[in-house]
Amino acid sequence: MTFVSDSFGSLPQMPSWVTSARPETLEDVAFLSGAALNHLHLVLKQQDVPQTLLRERLALRAAEACVAHAGRPERAADLRDAVGFLLAGDSPGPAGEVYLAWRRAIGRAISVSSLHRALPDFDAAQLAEWLDVGRGGAVARATLVLSSVRQARPRDAATTLILAEASLAQALGWAHVVPMLALGLNRNNLRKTGEDLRFAAHSAIAKAATEATREAGVLARRAAGLRTVAPKLRAKGADRAIDLFLSQDAIAPSALTSLRSDRAARRCCERLVELKAVRELTGRVGRLAERVALARVDASDRCGAVRVCSTCTARRSGTRRGAGGLD
Repeated sequence: MTFVSDSFGSLPQMPSWVTSARPETLEDVAFLSGAALNHLHLVLKQQDVPQTLLRERLALRAAEACVAHAGRPERAADLRDAVGFLLAGDSPGPAGEVYLAWRRAIGRAISVSSLHRALPDFDAAQLAEWLDVGRGGAVARATLVLSSVRQARPRDAATTLILAEASLAQALGWAHVVPMLALGLNRNNLRKTGEDLRFAAHSAIAKAATEATREAGVLARRAAGLRTVAPKLRAKGADRAIDLFLSQDAIAPSALTSLRSDRAARRCCERLVELKAVRELTGRVGRLAERVALARVDASDRCGAVRVCSTCTARRSGTRRGAGGLD
């Protein structure tokens, strides 16, 4: 299987024989998940793909799934806002804490210390003990870790899946957690054991790897487009701002410290909006009667169009949904 980027930074889709198959046995589904992971492994090695941004996007979806497992109503947009508009000293709430845990889990190379940073309520020794449970192949190791943590923490889907994902990534030789299992395992799947759990895990991985590959292709194209317009920005520090846009799923203007002032950050964002390189995602009234906007590199809308989104602030007060927010 080969993997080549085209001149627009796009990436090939998963082979149709992987995406269209309907496996009925553990052997068949394991073969398909292996093929999907192999394809994704090649994708993750491509320089055209904004790797950190891809992991951030998958982490948001993983957090949304974990929040749903807990029976909470928050969805991706709510989680993004809870963290994106968070002020120093504030709490993001239970659902926001789940999202923060996933962001921390994917943000640094896998180690017990990095996982302890994501899951500070557990001793590092306990986390290491759970990770050491896994034996065998990558998926078998991950499901053993999942079962072990699930038994100890039956109501804690986030901790269970973060550690299972870490085990899976380690077995695959990946430096960082790349959410896979969390995207495809539902609440009933998490209660399964043995071969039933392994079958569900392989199915989830095959599906998630396909979706992640598609997302990587979209992000690669949009990242190329954003870099194309970057030279038109005259503000000092704009290059570092562009790098920030391509490493975080959603950011507030206050994060654009390289631009040295709030006004410079606003003007930079407004210029990118004019160039159709970024799009406001959400709006909220902030301090000083200024509406703070939050946006992201968005993958697709209902029509299948793709675009790059970032962050900006508006000069008018008032709370409303930003134009072109999450569909």
